[in-house]
Amino acid sequence: MKKIFLFLFAMIIFLTGCGKYNEKDIVNEISKKIKKSYMLSGELAITNNDDVYNYDIEVSYKKDNYYKVSMTNMANGHTQVILKNDDGVYVLTPALNKSFKFQSDWPYEHSQIYLLEALINDIKNDKEHKFEEVEKGYNFTTKVNYPNNRLLVNQKIFIDKDLNIKEVKIYDSNDTIKMELDIKDIDYSPTFKDDYFKLNYVMESFEELDVVESSNLDDSIYPLLLPTNTTLSNSEKITTDTGERIIMTFEGDKPFLLVEETSNVMDEFTVIPTYGEPYMFMDTLGVMTDNSLSWTSGGIDYYIVSDVMGKDELIEIAQSISSVPTLK
Repeated sequence: MKKIFLFLFAMIIFLTGCGKYNEKDIVNEISKKIKKSYMLSGELAITNNDDVYNYDIEVSYKKDNYYKVSMTNMANGHTQVILKNDDGVYVLTPALNKSFKFQSDWPYEHSQIYLLEALINDIKNDKEHKFEEVEKGYNFTTKVNYPNNRLLVNQKIFIDKDLNIKEVKIYDSNDTIKMELDIKDIDYSPTFKDDYFKLNYVMESFEELDVVESSNLDDSIYPLLLPTNTTLSNSEKITTDTGERIIMTFEGDKPFLLVEETSNVMDEFTVIPTYGEPYMFMDTLGVMTDNSLSWTSGGIDYYIVSDVMGKDELIEIAQSISSVPTLK
């Protein structure tokens, strides 16, 4: 009788333990799932002060460095794509019929909220990460590495009991959520066509898209935030072959140049070689270098550059450009 009791007790302990994982098991199992390929879809929210920018996002990954990240702005329906293949890294803007091409190591070595392997690497690289089991799964809290935005300091990754990453929240030093990803679906064995990750195929997959385009700029759009002892010294409007350009020069302790130009759709698909890295900026994808930031929003191309300011300072000024000009 005693042996039967001990056997039943052992079985209860065994069955109770089934289905539970420690943090090493979780990381290893997810790593196996995503090793060859995956596709995910979800919603991404980016917070800037009181404004929240929402995206539908689709991510495709195939072993040997093939990535396609499609981001559709929920407010205006505009889609941009980050593409990595054998030829390089691209940021495609189908509505303008153009793409920037980077010789970049993106997405490696840096945190990326929408790439599963990057999230797993963040867990592995942070030896002081926190792990907890919660009612519906597991939470990891880790440091993040966003060289182009040092205001982002840590993240919380929620994993369900089936070992699927479901939600990611990124915080600043004030514990304010700045980015949030809600994953709706993950496919760990997708099938890709041979040309799925080729540039022309991606562009041709988009039908003709509308863009807010203008040939005139009636008003300059001024930054709401300026560095101390820095003021506007000159503003000049120039008529170009395709529209108008405004050049604003700011002088003082932190001098910089701000250029605003009406966006124009290219007659033919155009690839623009550029130096820098893709940067997710409020309602669009931009280009970040060591001393400049460029992006397109609301039918206007923006370019801000400074020889003395760092990336974080440029981002703060750029994020304060939120007024809407009068367009004709």
